[in-house]
Amino acid sequence: MLKSFTFSLIFFFIAPQISAQITEKVEPSYIQTVQFKGATELSELPIIRLGQSLELTFDALNGEEADYFYRITHHNFDWTPSDLSKSEYLDGFDDVRITEYQNSLNTLQIYSHYKLTIPNRDTRTIKKSGNYLLSIFSSNGDLIFTRKFLVVEDIASVGVEIKRARDLNVIDEKQVVQFTVNSQSLLLRNPKQSVKTLVLQNSNLKTAITDLVPQYTMGNELIYKYDKEAAFGGGNEFLAFDNKDERSASNGIRSIAVTDLYENYLFTNIPRYNRPYTYNPDINGNFVVRNIDARDQDIEAEYVRMHFNLQYYEDLGDKEIHVYGNFNNWTIDESTYLRYDSESDSYRNTRLFKQGFYNYKYVIVNRDGSIDEGAISGDFWQTENDYTVVVYFRDLGARYDRIIGIGRANSTSITNN
Repeated sequence: MLKSFTFSLIFFFIAPQISAQITEKVEPSYIQTVQFKGATELSELPIIRLGQSLELTFDALNGEEADYFYRITHHNFDWTPSDLSKSEYLDGFDDVRITEYQNSLNTLQIYSHYKLTIPNRDTRTIKKSGNYLLSIFSSNGDLIFTRKFLVVEDIASVGVEIKRARDLNVIDEKQVVQFTVNSQSLLLRNPKQSVKTLVLQNSNLKTAITDLVPQYTMGNELIYKYDKEAAFGGGNEFLAFDNKDERSASNGIRSIAVTDLYENYLFTNIPRYNRPYTYNPDINGNFVVRNIDARDQDIEAEYVRMHFNLQYYEDLGDKEIHVYGNFNNWTIDESTYLRYDSESDSYRNTRLFKQGFYNYKYVIVNRDGSIDEGAISGDFWQTENDYTVVVYFRDLGARYDRIIGIGRANSTSITNN
């Protein structure tokens, strides 16, 4: 079991909200391996077109075979509730029980694996584009966790380019996203007020850039050629481990043991911010569940205690070190916290992971809850990252923010300005 400790980060003190802006609710510790997929093979922020399907899976480790229900709500660009009624954006019903689940088979950790596919016989069609929140409830109405997803109309074309920063102070560290929006069939009137954009690095909503307005307009084309305002730290290639065979040391795993569960000990990591950039293929923070001996990965993959170990000698002050990735939807919480161990003079963490291939990195979390992703891993302009630009439009008198187009690019195509 994970050792308990006092968790000190100040971001758990929640300031009063002026607006009814929605934030995702983090799943409790007995809910693990939440995978939410849209049009991609990997579990990441689903961005689907109207008519495409969604799949949510998760494991409940409490052994109760509980009933869970789902609800879908529509939101504006800023994640405040939209003015649409449910019948306007949904064909069918929600607030329905998730009926598809299986219990684990031949595993040390028992769990129930739940699966929800949309559309289904109750929820037939999502009719409007925009921001959506999928909420999972218990049978007594308690909110268990939520996940966001986006639905797109294919109206506007979005061209995306990745550039090196023009600022010489950060030219070796930053990647800049520049893009254009062109809609032949939709008149984008007053675009500085009616058009909004969301710029994502590696599908991480928590680090998105949301405040860009078009700098120029040429006919029907909106042009965004920002530098500092559209810059992301390049980061470094993610670290990884692969424990598809929980009984043998493999990629990234130094040794194994068996207690009540399998225990996998990772090799000790060191900081990379002061080392030359080295290319290492990754999946940009994502993960894949797999067990080489299983016929059904969903219910036969084991849960393993992964032991992280980092040597870091810089003065942290009142900051903290956490392990970070999409394995828990880019969430910083007590399960990701690395505690200093005086005996080994290193920082350690133990956390449950379902067998598979996982990307992760170490980050520093400041007292105000902000995350410094490059403090330990470094920021390099050469790093391979995926970028996505999502374009929203609300015409005069409209009641909700439509998503009219998306564009994607990868930093392997990065160029100088």
